[in-house]
Amino acid sequence: MEELEALRRAGAIASQVRKRVIGLVKPGVKLIDICEKVEQWIRELGGEPAFPCNVDVDHVAAHYTSPIDDETRVPEDSLVKVDIGVHVEGYIADTAVTICLNPELEYLVEAAEEALEEGIAAIRAGVRASEVGAAIEEAMKRLGARPIRNLTGHKVSRYTLHAGSVIPNVSSMLERHRLEIGEVYAVEPFSVPREADGVVVDGPPSNIYIYRKKRSVGGLAKRMLRHIQAEYRTLPFASRWVLKAFPGMEGLEAFEQLLRIGCLYSYPQLLERSHAPVAQAEHTVIVTEDGCEVTTA
Repeated sequence: MEELEALRRAGAIASQVRKRVIGLVKPGVKLIDICEKVEQWIRELGGEPAFPCNVDVDHVAAHYTSPIDDETRVPEDSLVKVDIGVHVEGYIADTAVTICLNPELEYLVEAAEEALEEGIAAIRAGVRASEVGAAIEEAMKRLGARPIRNLTGHKVSRYTLHAGSVIPNVSSMLERHRLEIGEVYAVEPFSVPREADGVVVDGPPSNIYIYRKKRSVGGLAKRMLRHIQAEYRTLPFASRWVLKAFPGMEGLEAFEQLLRIGCLYSYPQLLERSHAPVAQAEHTVIVTEDGCEVTTA
């Protein structure tokens, strides 16, 4: 399958799943049911998850997926972000939607979505990443919100979710590289109330992991490491995926051994520092000479 065809196919799957999941997010629904349904739909449509489905509630901005026995449920009056990644033969689409269960916070969703549209409208070959960030920040402020300044969009490459270059969500003199034809970026504004800190800090473990390095291990841990390398390569994965393949206490002990000796890296949840509610919107784009192609529309 050609690269462009695979990118478009991954984007079409991600778009379909994003639209479908909106009706699933309701007060009282278990987060694990949302995660597993999203991942099931991706596979049924012919893709594979590029990372575990993230279901991030209120001040959790990013990186929460359910552990294998998660009993957490969607709260009343919450703001729920569902972040979805799909790959087709390693070519990735990354998209997100916010479901608002509190009418008073709807403006945050509108701000994130408007900022995403303005950011995408600013993209073309040769534009500086900082100019895209400025468009995102201006749209947020116009709608009474502000962006999280230390979260960014990111370049995507085959089997690599974060491929170096970023697109800021603020006007930044640090990100003055120019976008090039054919580059693929996930653009993802995060909005918070105007009075919030607008910064994320590391929180508890997210239940999301990535392969870091090979070390000398034996027994079940060795088989588990081989499974992780073969199944997920350089992409993030959920602990519950691995523990379903290696069930029971022995599987849990082997997983903890791989984590302890540094074979795996554990992502933290990203929490808004002032505990303000966070909304998110996200699309994946391919940069063209005079604009961009949105693969996840």
